[in-house]
Amino acid sequence: MSDDSISRLMSGTTWSEFCDTLKMAGDIIMRKTSPTDPLDRAEGFRYLSRVMRVIVEAFVENADPRAPVLFRAAHETAKMGADNPDNYYQYASISGGYEYRLRGTRGTIAYLGFGTYKGNYGIGGGTGETGYLDARDMAISPDGTFEVILSSRKTPGNWLPMTAETSSLIIRQTFADRARELIADITIERIGGDGMPTPVTPEGIEQGLTMASKIVLGAVTMFANWAESFMKHTNRLPQFDPAVSLAAMGDPNICYYHSYWKLADDEALVIDVTPPECEAWNFQLDNHWMESLDYRYYPVWVNKHTAKYRADGSVRIVVAHRNPGVDNWIDTVGHRQGTMLFRWIRAAEHPQPETRVVKATAVRDLP
Repeated sequence: MSDDSISRLMSGTTWSEFCDTLKMAGDIIMRKTSPTDPLDRAEGFRYLSRVMRVIVEAFVENADPRAPVLFRAAHETAKMGADNPDNYYQYASISGGYEYRLRGTRGTIAYLGFGTYKGNYGIGGGTGETGYLDARDMAISPDGTFEVILSSRKTPGNWLPMTAETSSLIIRQTFADRARELIADITIERIGGDGMPTPVTPEGIEQGLTMASKIVLGAVTMFANWAESFMKHTNRLPQFDPAVSLAAMGDPNICYYHSYWKLADDEALVIDVTPPECEAWNFQLDNHWMESLDYRYYPVWVNKHTAKYRADGSVRIVVAHRNPGVDNWIDTVGHRQGTMLFRWIRAAEHPQPETRVVKATAVRDLP
């Protein structure tokens, strides 16, 4: 146990520095390049509280790789980095120095993927994937049960690779139809462990609080920078650099189209595309801070299952402040601007969505 850690905790220095770093994250919301609309500002500070909540849970409460805990690090009231409204995310702190076993039942969820990652936002040293396993490539028993081994050395059966640098596990479960599908029920255990956590120490709490505040600042800064960079192609949907998405712990099976949208009160954004053969796809509308809008109550996204298709197999999506009386309407929920995302999962090809801004009253007359 470090005498310096005890001294810093006892004097309040650790807590003061934690708060100072969080205050720096608040400066991102207030910087000149951030939107000044009262709704964007209010959501920005709510966003900070949400990010802080899940990061503290990850790096203080559930940070022990000796006794890992799977929990939801992004969900209906904790959002980050254009979180997918169709996803059920799970996260656990792990270590490449140990081995782990996942046990589960497959359920009926449309897509199930497991990824191990190194690094964290804002800490330095680089982030990225250290292993990936798609449920389509797994051996699953007739009763739907399965096991997966996480280790740095290759093992028979369902194996999810790690490296010495691995520090986290992210599980993505993607719905096609939330109303009918059942998620996979999954548990994690450290192989060879007794299930007991590392005892609380001043050094551990100091490290956890320090890392948590740095990651809050790092994540908020990175995604704010992304949002501002997307403004260069407002109301268009160019393909996002796959290397950047992977470095930010994206899914290797997904092709992303990140961008920015901005509409006057009487305008609508029309998106036309013919979806390729793929396992899943969706389009979502986000606020400036790259939080998905509230998909619990509003039509702010559409996916392969819910979309209404045209006779030729194409899809027209319409983003507008009010329902123009057409299929696949996306509600802006009182926002005038924000980010947006189109994604294909395991697509045979990656067609470019076509976009145009029109008067909302003209949408129904478009060919």
